[in-house]
Amino acid sequence: MIEEIVQAIVLLGLVASAIAIWRFKDLLAAAVSFGVFSFLLSLEFYLLQAPDVAIAEAGIGAGLTTAIYIVAIRATERTEEGSA
Repeated sequence: MIEEIVQAIVLLGLVASAIAIWRFKDLLAAAVSFGVFSFLLSLEFYLLQAPDVAIAEAGIGAGLTTAIYIVAIRATERTEEGSA
């Protein structure tokens, strides 16, 4: 019972962070939301009893990819083109 509740909370967090990524005009905020999304996805993989995939997603998706996005955003404009 408690596992289903935790899994539902994680899935709602995934949907909320995906919507946040889509809605943010500030690219740094979107990159941080992407990191949260990847972390929640790795937690979901762990809950689905796939710890090897969860570790890979946490390390590469939440860690490395988010860091690369942030470094790339620092070299460009912080906001999306066409936004005020």
